[in-house]
Amino acid sequence: MTTPLRAAILVVSTTAAKEPSTDAAEAALRDVFEKDGGARWEVVEAKIVGDVTTQIQRQIRLWTDLTEPMNLIVTTGGTGFAVADHTPEAVSVLLHKQAPGLVHAMLASSLVVTPFAMMSRPAAGVRNQTVIITLPGSPKGARENLQAVIKTLPHACLQAAGADSRALHSGGVKKLEQEAGLTSSTQLPHVHHHHHHHGHHTHGHSHDHAHGHPALTRHTAPSINPISNDPSLGPTRRHRSSPYPLLPVLEALSLIAQHTPPPTTTILPVNPSLTGHVLAEAIHAPEPVPAFRASIVDGYAVVVPQTSASSSSSSSSSSSSFNANAEGVDMRGIYPVVAVSHASAATDDGEASSGAGGGRRGELKEGEIARITTGAPLPPGANCVIMVEDTVLVSSKTEDGTDEEKEVEILATGVRPGENIREVGSDVSQGALILDKGEEISAAGGEVGLLASVGVREVKVYRRPVVGVLSTGDEIVEHVRAGGLRLGEVRDTNRPSLIAAAREWGYEVADLGITSDKPGALEEVLRDALRRVDLVITTGGVSMGELDLLKPTIERSLGGTIHFGRVAMKPGKPTTFATVPVKNNAGERVSKVIFSLPGNPASAMVTFHLFVLPSLQQMSGISPPGLPRVPVVLSHDFPLDKSRPEYHRAIVSVGKDGVLAAASTGGQRSSRVGSLKGANALLCMPSGSEPLRKGAKVEALLMGHLRNGLQ
Repeated sequence: MTTPLRAAILVVSTTAAKEPSTDAAEAALRDVFEKDGGARWEVVEAKIVGDVTTQIQRQIRLWTDLTEPMNLIVTTGGTGFAVADHTPEAVSVLLHKQAPGLVHAMLASSLVVTPFAMMSRPAAGVRNQTVIITLPGSPKGARENLQAVIKTLPHACLQAAGADSRALHSGGVKKLEQEAGLTSSTQLPHVHHHHHHHGHHTHGHSHDHAHGHPALTRHTAPSINPISNDPSLGPTRRHRSSPYPLLPVLEALSLIAQHTPPPTTTILPVNPSLTGHVLAEAIHAPEPVPAFRASIVDGYAVVVPQTSASSSSSSSSSSSSFNANAEGVDMRGIYPVVAVSHASAATDDGEASSGAGGGRRGELKEGEIARITTGAPLPPGANCVIMVEDTVLVSSKTEDGTDEEKEVEILATGVRPGENIREVGSDVSQGALILDKGEEISAAGGEVGLLASVGVREVKVYRRPVVGVLSTGDEIVEHVRAGGLRLGEVRDTNRPSLIAAAREWGYEVADLGITSDKPGALEEVLRDALRRVDLVITTGGVSMGELDLLKPTIERSLGGTIHFGRVAMKPGKPTTFATVPVKNNAGERVSKVIFSLPGNPASAMVTFHLFVLPSLQQMSGISPPGLPRVPVVLSHDFPLDKSRPEYHRAIVSVGKDGVLAAASTGGQRSSRVGSLKGANALLCMPSGSEPLRKGAKVEALLMGHLRNGLQ
């Protein structure tokens, strides 16, 4: 077996250097090496550097100037006309040989897609024994440029590494083409153009989640020849079968992860509304907890002698015996109560202790005690607290009407300094990491309390996306409309169900209402929605009828990209995932997400939890996104679909033995909204001709709380 060639990926992006999760180009390039590289490559390393010439050159030298250099380095980003784009200049001065042919091949490939490809400034060549090429910063542009040359690069790398050229070229060009998987009639390798006509080649250094779908091969731009039906044509001209490939669920989830926009950040105050947000920065304690030496019991602050020698002390108002030994100090005796310390804020003069005898303040001395409450600060000089249970009242001050303690007898022996005291910072030390980046603020409240305890007033978090929910179809009517249904009408159950589900997961929802099956009306509603929300959920209109307008509207009217239009699953086969380019309030071009779910109620709810929720969670900074998976045991026989895997609505309960058991909610027809009643899980059932028997183990996706015990 041929030894794989060693490749490295260098992402040039100041943004990604600060926040690596914003980069999508590395994953796109790894995909090209794996799928188009003919098993000739091993990507052994990938790095991210800022748009700084010295950083770019330093990393390239590390990869090229060693005893075992990389065979190939591909950079992505910094090849445009922006002020910060320096990659071609940084690379060119390092090259010992130029490779204009590779540059020409990449530009020619990109120009097939868009004339704006001429704005790219790629460089390519050889340094020592390493081939280096620079690619655009957009994942789509980087993918297509690498695909244009990937089949010829093994030959170039072998030559650069010092292989015998005579042996390499034996057999002539025909043999080289055959080994590379090329033909003479195809001067350039085939490049997949995936029904996109916006933002293909942003040749700068931004690395947003971009476009592309490996299962669809397009040879024209969608504005010329879209895949979706043309609504202006009659039903006789529409597709009779879907042009969208039937994708496995895992591949659909992978595309969602790839094309969901990265999370953005915001600053929020520390209060209960933080629940559900994910921290975008690590939090270190600005102050210790406790901030002062505090008592952990109600009792008396005392001074335990620090010497091991025996001593005694007495006065007219106290008698005691301090006997130090290995077992601690014998503190038995009668002591005057000279001060009181309560768990309260300091007075204007900064003191939290009040005198028990004439406002006495100052350092506590041996032979004196101070009454203290739980949480109160220790008086100066005190080094221990005796529990009130270990004392007896001897006398009190009644002559001044205060009824205060005057003398207290301590019964404790074996007393050591530090007992019943919380030292400064013993719970949380100043500067300690209390919450890490990526941690979620839970509903239990522990994180909010922790932040509040150390005086953190506001934190940087990932912004939770706003969701818009839209029902489509002339037959759909509001569920609250009075009167009976006319022939053909259907009450809208999807919109209220999806709004409830999204809110249950903590997302703000905009109710977009119901729109008719008219292209102009749907386009207008979607354009308005994309200005207001981050992610749009629609239901209905994704099948093959002449009134199913979601896909044509997204692709033809909004300039969007449909990443998949069918999924091999039951229910939910027509589920569609797309992204649409829009301008935000700052005038920047960003990507918004549209999920077009089937109109059947069960299908809509299943696909929301399976596909929409992971996208929302990814935009919220939650990692890993998606429903938690747990193994369950079937409590009865379950039928299987013969051709598609099924996501069976079920009730999962914890049995007396601690085993999770799953029972069906009943009939699973996709139009049966009742199949979700009481459901807290989706069972991941394989396809098959025979039922799964009682006691079989399957995976379950938990949508809600576990039940206690099966009856």
